[in-house]
Amino acid sequence: MAEKKNQPLSGLRILVGRARHQAGALSSGLQELGAEVMEIPFIEIRKPRSYKPLDSALRKLQEYDWLILTSVNGVEAVWQRLHKLRLTEKQLKHLKIAAIGPATKNAIEKRGIKVNVVPEEYVAESVVESLRDQVAGKRVLLARAKVARDVIPRELRKLGGGVDVVEAYETVIPQSSRTRLRTILKDSKSRPDVITFTSSSTVRNFVALLGKKSLPDGLRLASIGPVTSSTLRELGLPVDIEASEYTIPGLIKALAQAEPGL
Repeated sequence: MAEKKNQPLSGLRILVGRARHQAGALSSGLQELGAEVMEIPFIEIRKPRSYKPLDSALRKLQEYDWLILTSVNGVEAVWQRLHKLRLTEKQLKHLKIAAIGPATKNAIEKRGIKVNVVPEEYVAESVVESLRDQVAGKRVLLARAKVARDVIPRELRKLGGGVDVVEAYETVIPQSSRTRLRTILKDSKSRPDVITFTSSSTVRNFVALLGKKSLPDGLRLASIGPVTSSTLRELGLPVDIEASEYTIPGLIKALAQAEPGL
């Protein structure tokens, strides 16, 4: 095994703020490149207050032409409810499926369902562009987080699609992370060199957890893509590193290719 000191991220301490059950791929990828990884979740995935809207939509899947899923969390929630309702993959066979990116696509295909569309860029605007000529007069089901950007439903409706949006899960701030985050940022010996952000929600929750505390000098912020970067800037934070491919592997690559010492 290669010595860590010869690896691109050796000597760097990187804070991963993904939800606890999703941090693994990013953390292990960074560790393989020599980084010391710290995990403090900025986001927690919870069940919606009610599954009634999602269940209702799943019971009438035959009425839809398209199903759009924008995260692995959405895929997991939809399949959990399908099983709970004793519905099978047969109910989805007639649907065309759009997935926002490769991780979402893989999660769907692991369940034996073909994905018809994955946009060139893994953002809402690119989903709309990919479906531009395919939704007029069609019924579309979008299963997503409780709070999300309205780009997809708004723009698809303009293109003549009938879009139903249902809440599959919600994201909340893990309050237990507040003290841990403030403690490590205060201590110059334990604080990270880089903090990673994998969604706009992780950015907003980080700011809420940080409160009025300011960022230490020299701390670098790494973003998974332009939407997350836009949220960082909107909240007055710098974007020091941005992935050119808006995925976890893309973020790892961007960190590895950054200037030595970032």
